[in-house]
Amino acid sequence: MIIPPPPEIIPAEKLGHVHFVGIGGAGLSGIARIMLARGMTVSGSDVKDSPTLTALRALGATVYVGHDPSHLDGVDTVVVSTAIKENNPEVVEARRRGLLLYSRASALSAVMDGRRVAAVSGAHGKTTTSSMLAVALQHCGADPSFAIGGNFNDTGTNAHDGTGDIFVVEADESDRAFLQYSPEVAVITNVDPDHLDMYESREDYHRAFDAFADRIVPGGVLVACIDDPGARRVAEAARARGIDVRTYGESPEADVRVDNVQLHPLSSTFDLVVDGRRVGSVDVHVAGRHYTLNAAAAFTAGLGLGFPSAQLREGLSSYTGTRRRFEYKGSAGDIRVYDDYGHHPTEMVATLRAARSAAGDGRVVVCFRPLRHTRTKFFHKELGEALGLADEVVVMDPTGDDPIPGVTGALIVPHIPLPAERIVYERSWSAAPVRVAERVRPGDLVLTLGAPDVALIGPEVLELVGGRDDADAGAGDNDQDIRG
Repeated sequence: MIIPPPPEIIPAEKLGHVHFVGIGGAGLSGIARIMLARGMTVSGSDVKDSPTLTALRALGATVYVGHDPSHLDGVDTVVVSTAIKENNPEVVEARRRGLLLYSRASALSAVMDGRRVAAVSGAHGKTTTSSMLAVALQHCGADPSFAIGGNFNDTGTNAHDGTGDIFVVEADESDRAFLQYSPEVAVITNVDPDHLDMYESREDYHRAFDAFADRIVPGGVLVACIDDPGARRVAEAARARGIDVRTYGESPEADVRVDNVQLHPLSSTFDLVVDGRRVGSVDVHVAGRHYTLNAAAAFTAGLGLGFPSAQLREGLSSYTGTRRRFEYKGSAGDIRVYDDYGHHPTEMVATLRAARSAAGDGRVVVCFRPLRHTRTKFFHKELGEALGLADEVVVMDPTGDDPIPGVTGALIVPHIPLPAERIVYERSWSAAPVRVAERVRPGDLVLTLGAPDVALIGPEVLELVGGRDDADAGAGDNDQDIRG
């Protein structure tokens, strides 16, 4: 559900009692945390209970499981998740009562009012880059507020109301939300068309990033990855319009250049060269070449905010990651399990390359749950091609939006460039962990990939492989699996 921005954003503290419809989501839960920290009255509802709802209750929110018009008694402002439908009973009641309706973006704008905003956008890497920037700024002695799309590994939270004047926000383009922000520093990690159900065309998607660059306040700076053709095009056009632009990447043309990259199983080391001068190295404790670019983006944004190079680099080296970004989930014997949110083909390729590096001499066994039927419809070929980087693949059906007739995981299977016996399409949720476990053998790395609920399969796989004799490992290698 798309709610247009109000003619004027009211500062958060003047919104009264705020009720969140879909409060358990990554975006709304973070805003609710910040409002609670400011002493505001917060309530919310979601379709099912979760650890996120438990945490919000502990912070003082009134949280309901299920949606009901009575939940709006005493409410002044209603914030609605994009995933909520027009006929939601609380939305219908809010309109009937004439309550102020805010989208996630408008609510974020309200809590960011009066702050120096650093907004991180891009098709991929937003969560990691924005969380890296927040950690780096904290190391510099700042106490920035932040709202990101994933929980920090060390704190388990996705938002913080800081005492400083900087607000780091993950600027989501999926529903054009990022076009409501006015950042001092704007980051574009890449421009790789996605969410084509929300945009008229790939060209329309690209134009939205041009409009985002134009939202930068006077005197601000655009930070863009010169290695990505889409981000580079936006940067060049922005510079031609008089916007201050700083580029980063491995290209010799980058203002902040990533050099001498060394990839390790669980970390990456690289040097930073700023305007032709080597300033030092960074050791980030997350695996994968793409994370070196995320760190460079955070570093460049930190420079744009006026912080010193040495402290920013030290801060990045202390970063420990966010949940569901190649997150280690545990091991059983010689089998390790990781989980990752990657759901777009480009993200999946980057994650699978990192998994391949971390696996060493072992194989990579993937359980993939597509996120959104619409994405599966538009990108099933590319999703399959990305999964070809694994050794064994279990494909599940998509989730996360309304079903589309004929759009299932079976669309992806024919495009996976692996032998048929290395692929299984599993329709049953309860059977998926079994199908993964029967395919793994000692030394393998298991990766659960895609939609949020696929993360639940990893612990079940560990339990299954932990209770068997190693002689049973790999029993699925001879299965006659279906490819559609």
